[in-house]
Amino acid sequence: MSLIPDKSMLPSRYLFYLIAISVFLLIISSLSLLQFADNSFIPKSVFNLILVNTTSVYLTSSVTSGESKAPFLVPENPHEPIMKNQDLACETYSGLGIGKSCGREQALLKVYMYDLPPEFHFGLLGWKGSKDETWPSVSKPSQIPSYPGGLNLQHSIEYWLTLDLLSSNTMNINRPCTAVRVVNSSEADVIFVPFFSSLSYNRHSKVQGKERFSLNRVLQDKLVEFLKGGDDWKQRGGKDHVILAHHPNSMLDARKKLGSAMFVLADFGRYGAEIANIEKDVIAPYKHMVQTISAGNSPSFRQRDTLVYFQGAIFRKDGGEIRQELYYLLKDEKDVHFTFGSIQANGVRDAGKGMASSKFCLNIAGDTPSSNRLFDAIASHCVPVIISDEIELPFEDVLDYSEFCVFVHSSDAVKKGYLLNFLRGMTEDQWTKMWERIKVLSKHFEYQYPSQTNDAVDMIWQAVSRKVSSIHLKDHHNNRYKRSQLFIKDPS
Repeated sequence: MSLIPDKSMLPSRYLFYLIAISVFLLIISSLSLLQFADNSFIPKSVFNLILVNTTSVYLTSSVTSGESKAPFLVPENPHEPIMKNQDLACETYSGLGIGKSCGREQALLKVYMYDLPPEFHFGLLGWKGSKDETWPSVSKPSQIPSYPGGLNLQHSIEYWLTLDLLSSNTMNINRPCTAVRVVNSSEADVIFVPFFSSLSYNRHSKVQGKERFSLNRVLQDKLVEFLKGGDDWKQRGGKDHVILAHHPNSMLDARKKLGSAMFVLADFGRYGAEIANIEKDVIAPYKHMVQTISAGNSPSFRQRDTLVYFQGAIFRKDGGEIRQELYYLLKDEKDVHFTFGSIQANGVRDAGKGMASSKFCLNIAGDTPSSNRLFDAIASHCVPVIISDEIELPFEDVLDYSEFCVFVHSSDAVKKGYLLNFLRGMTEDQWTKMWERIKVLSKHFEYQYPSQTNDAVDMIWQAVSRKVSSIHLKDHHNNRYKRSQLFIKDPS
């Protein structure tokens, strides 16, 4: 008699369980082999997509060696190193319309950031880490050095972008993964230079004591020496480097030497076209000074008693003479507020209230074509009137400013009666359409940490990505015949 029971005697439900368990184990084994086999016939991107769609977080990444080092750079921060598993870091993102997976392969822009010593960035804010720390911890906002207020804040762009890159490698920070920091420069679309140039100018541009040069000048000289002496710069002549110089006087000593790089600027007012131009550089918004009005609390056309508002410096040099001319034309008009103002005392608060109670806010060229007044107006939902013929505007390749701003030529604005007649002729319906558009688009001009989808930080990264595409197009055009020449033998 056989000791093996007849299969027909086994209950059918046991056979079902046995088959189900076997199939499950087979699938698990197959997936493990596919994931760890270097020559897997399923692309890793497809494999990751399968895992993401089944809510698995079983991801790996390989990090190659050979990261560029600078001769004066300090060691990497052991407290918060760049996460090797960057896909896993971004996998924790769970909101703002990005989707669950936003690792390096899904990011719009891969960014390599130099580990410059703190003296170039957060050290300028008084931050002092341990001897082996390059960056402060960004996982806890309370531990991040704050940026100084006042007029310094309007040019704080480098601060927000650097924080955003650091947070892209930090777990449990919800942010868009438009830009992701990578470990090796060879993997990057652009190379980011984390020098707080505007802060350096504002705080350290004066020569102290018996020193021959200001600290700002010394830092710029060091930076030029490092960049131009590095292999990453030499490989493409600096064209893939992103340098922030938002204050018009920042990088004043170094800009000519680094002009091949992509600059992030407020405008081109103090730059020659050979150094900075719209083809290669990015215009970024100022950080507005007044408090943002929520869409639900924004006064409507009939709730705004003042027709035209301007408060600020009136007597300016260079291209700012038009402010003085307009002042004498408008100062006595009954429904116009045109006065001198500053940030002293309650200047910013008063300006915010004044803009929020005005239908139109003047943005007039000053020492340079742009000012933060435009972005104060947008935050106040006051329809901007731009009187600045040479102005370049942030993200204008994707935003149509004519939908929410009024443009007036300087030559027309100074004609007696022209500006007020023009603005008084705008109907309530026309103004309201612009006002409604501002309420929708104002999010694009907000700086914050962590960044959010389509805020100012995210929009800047998107703009950088678009510039990268144009750079590649130009390079490919230039390479059309260069490579062919390599195959042509010398006739001699």
